Amino acid sequence: MLIYTYSEARQKFSKVLDQAEQTGKVLIKRKDGRVYALIPEKTEKSPLDIPSIKAEITTDEIVSIIREGREKTRAG
Repeated sequence: MLIYTYSEARQKFSKVLDQAEQTGKVLIKRKDGRVYALIPEKTEKSPLDIPSIKAEITTDEIVSIIREGREKTRAG
């Protein structure tokens, strides 16, 4: 587990956060001896949380494509 001084943590805050993410915990020590733990918060991602895409297609075109597919399924 890494221990940063307060000054180091301030100067390299992004690095400290990345390190906490990788190791699960980073300690920050002040000059007076007090020690603080930086622990990343666990967040649950939804399986439906997917990146969107930019498509040059209208809602009507999407509905039409879906209907065509359903008609082919019924016919075949």
